[in-house]
Amino acid sequence: MMAIVIFAQFMNLIAPENIPEIPDIVIGRLPVYLRALNRMHIEGKRTTSSSDLGRRLDISSAQIRKDLSHFGEFGKQGTGYHIQHLVKELREILKLNRIWPVAVIGAGFLGHALASYNGFQERGFQIQWVFDNNPEQIGKIINDIEIRSMKLLEKTIKEEKVKIALLAVPAIHAQSVTDRLVEAGIQGILNYAPINLVVPDHVNVGYSDPVVQLQHMAYYIKSDDEL
Repeated sequence: MMAIVIFAQFMNLIAPENIPEIPDIVIGRLPVYLRALNRMHIEGKRTTSSSDLGRRLDISSAQIRKDLSHFGEFGKQGTGYHIQHLVKELREILKLNRIWPVAVIGAGFLGHALASYNGFQERGFQIQWVFDNNPEQIGKIINDIEIRSMKLLEKTIKEEKVKIALLAVPAIHAQSVTDRLVEAGIQGILNYAPINLVVPDHVNVGYSDPVVQLQHMAYYIKSDDEL
């Protein structure tokens, strides 16, 4: 489940630049549709409908049709959507018809886990660099990636034209590192630190904070005396 959340947040970081009038909440649902469609394809289904998709996702069929209508007409009355075609179209809309190189900032437990995970590339992302300021970490290898010194951060991002970074550093350092990333040319940051970042309008920030998600969930949990 956590990997699914990560992919959705990744995809939000590369939202289309030429259609700013489309609400971000719509862009945020597209990866969810894509995930469900890929699942249907694995199950052997060739076509689906907004109703079928809606039942799987607990989203109204009207909302799905409205979301997709922002980008064109993908289905036919009476026959629904051809799954492979819709997957192709959504991947193009989300700019996933290429592999996006990604830098991980921070080589602690979380940074190690992110760099070690091999499921990103099949979804359009490849972690190629890991940075840390701990001398004991620099030079070590994670999943065939050598951990680089933070001193090389700006130089690497500029030379390699990196656009996306995963920020896995302590909260106290998150903003200062973010400032460096933005100055170097990063346009999308997925932040794991429990802090809201201040960035220019052209930089897209996503947040992954399990504590906030658990706190949100706790509101709906009934205690024993409420049952």
